[in-house]
Amino acid sequence: MIVLLFFISHWFLSLFCQTFFLHRYASHKMFVMNAFWERFFYAFTFITQGSSFLNPRAYAILHRMHHAHSDTEKDPHSPHFFRDVWQMTMHTKDIYLNYAKYNIEPEKPFQGNYPEWKWIDKLSDSWIVRIGFGALYFLFYLQFATHWWMFVLLPIHFFMGPVHGAIVNWCGHKYGYSNFNNDDHSKNTLPIDFLLMGELMQNNHHKSPNSPNFAKKKFEFDPTYPLMIVLHWMRIIKIRKQPV
Repeated sequence: MIVLLFFISHWFLSLFCQTFFLHRYASHKMFVMNAFWERFFYAFTFITQGSSFLNPRAYAILHRMHHAHSDTEKDPHSPHFFRDVWQMTMHTKDIYLNYAKYNIEPEKPFQGNYPEWKWIDKLSDSWIVRIGFGALYFLFYLQFATHWWMFVLLPIHFFMGPVHGAIVNWCGHKYGYSNFNNDDHSKNTLPIDFLLMGELMQNNHHKSPNSPNFAKKKFEFDPTYPLMIVLHWMRIIKIRKQPV
């Protein structure tokens, strides 16, 4: 039971940071926050993603490229140009490293003022740190796992950030329904969206990429949006007003 609680906690805390900080803040600037809270969530993302920490600048550049070239050959992770999810993920990784590790400047349309904390970026890119996080996950399982099959969950801990991204990019552009014609293959994969905190409402998001609420129909629910409302009410963030 302890191992499963740990897995669920890691899954949703890491996922929250990805959708809240990397996606909705770093990529789309759906809300603003002061320097203290930006550093807080930067560090929190590093801790929760651990061995699979995703560089906010690189993530944001790739995501903006994805919106600009959705489901075309220039899309860094459209599932319609790869034979399987592994090939798509490896292609995405190669482009991601250009902006995360090699700090290459993107094309002019994708340049921007992205959140950066070079100390965290350098630390997270160290193999000692990544292996250290992996070792902590393994030691936790060694201490608390009660069945052998629980160790099968460890690779997901090791690659939590990319696992979330692969599910969203693959399923969100292949399976589900569409509310809007966005001239791409974006879908709302509603049956499993509760596991991705709104990220699988891709069709809605591509229709209104700067809207903080990914749900558009009465039967849809974006779990991250109420959390943003609470943080807005607490004055930790300030959600930007959307054009009417």
